[in-house]
Amino acid sequence: MEQQKGPEVGTDLFVFGIFKGSETPGGCFSEMDKAWEGLLSRFIQEEWGPNEKKAEVIHSLGKFPAKRVMLVNAGEKEEFDLVKAREVFGFVTKEALKLKVRKVTYCLDSFNNGEEESVALAHALAEASLLASYRFDTYKTSEEDNPFTVEHVSVCVPEGEEEVKQGLETGQIFGEATCFARDLVNTPGNYLTPSRLAEKAVEIASKHGFEYDILDREQMEELGMGALLAVAQGSDQPPKMIVIKYQGKEKWEDVLAFVGKGLTFDTGGISLKPAKDMHEMKMDMGGAAAVLGAMDIIGRLKPKCNVLAVIPSTENMPSGRALKPGDVITSYAGKTIEVRNTDAEGRLILADGIAYAKTLGADYIVDVATLTGAILVALGEYTTGAVTNDETLMIEVLEAANEAGELVWRLPSFEPYKKMVRSSDVADLNNSPGRLAGSITAGLFLGEFAGDTPWVHLDIAGTAWANRETELNQKGGTGAMVRTLATLAERFAD
Repeated sequence: MEQQKGPEVGTDLFVFGIFKGSETPGGCFSEMDKAWEGLLSRFIQEEWGPNEKKAEVIHSLGKFPAKRVMLVNAGEKEEFDLVKAREVFGFVTKEALKLKVRKVTYCLDSFNNGEEESVALAHALAEASLLASYRFDTYKTSEEDNPFTVEHVSVCVPEGEEEVKQGLETGQIFGEATCFARDLVNTPGNYLTPSRLAEKAVEIASKHGFEYDILDREQMEELGMGALLAVAQGSDQPPKMIVIKYQGKEKWEDVLAFVGKGLTFDTGGISLKPAKDMHEMKMDMGGAAAVLGAMDIIGRLKPKCNVLAVIPSTENMPSGRALKPGDVITSYAGKTIEVRNTDAEGRLILADGIAYAKTLGADYIVDVATLTGAILVALGEYTTGAVTNDETLMIEVLEAANEAGELVWRLPSFEPYKKMVRSSDVADLNNSPGRLAGSITAGLFLGEFAGDTPWVHLDIAGTAWANRETELNQKGGTGAMVRTLATLAERFAD
């Protein structure tokens, strides 16, 4: 990603945004139109307005160093924001891939409606370019399967705008980290085991000089992490409790903890899932992927805050040793849990993860998990559900999500829902009180282990996986909440 002073530099595709009702784009359009002897502005006036096409590509025929010019419909000027900008930039990227162009240059000012700063637009552009061009082809062996890639993206801006360069660089960091998380989510369960996930975490920690610790089964047994170990007992793969610490302040205080669900494959255990689409349950570690992606961004930007990452990781498998419905287990926090459904395992491993984060000094906790199918019923595939015990932290998370362009909606946490979680006749808690309000009760189950520590739960079961292609996603892992978590950490910086 880079910037250039004017439109005279050669490129394969030069892109202008046109707001609805505008006669011509802004920025460096007049300079290019002059080289074309007014043909571009004439085309817009005579052909563009009446049709209101989404985009139009025009060949330069040697009139300009750019081989093609793309005019893009940016919609209503008053409604154009960073969310819309990412969608437009993502659309352009996918069109560029179809055209098989290797170099794309944007007139960034033509997308500025006067409300958004150039640095934010540059961030959105770099981020969207990477997200839209993402492909997961690790296991394809035919050269024909290798997709075409855009090799170079630049922007045309006035001379001396160093902030734009900063925006491009930061957007690239956010985009690359999100794509890293997508790779983790898309990796098959036979390749991404809990041990391999731990190795990936160590790679991130070593890359940035973070302190880390990986607890194995024996260490967890000594500590009494009975909830995580109960889920893990049905699998031949050893469980891991992954811990990473980033200390951006002189003292280890005001610690923001990210706890990510690291279920590398979920069959449902004895409460076996239906066979249809079970292959997609490799994505059940989407929370862990989000946390690791966010930690990569934090390591590169180095905000002045303290961040703790905790990832409980295992598989959930049926076997002669597996956890059974009706079993009672004891968590790391000492609370007993009646297991009504072994497919409600995410909340079990997260219970130990959240409690362990508190012992490591967490002052604020945000957990991220592909926790419930019920969240898809409630919010569909577009919005992450949230449950909290602290209004102030919830507002911070919502504002971070808004800045990152990710949708989050807060669910209620009234006392009757908490009573459902405590409805067991034989233990302190019931891990599956029933279908009604399933996403709320799952979140509040975790709240029992957060206690008085300010806490927000993010259920990404609907947003971590895309079943169809969009402007910014391919089918598969989305990297949901990577950008929100990283933005939240930046908000915690002094």
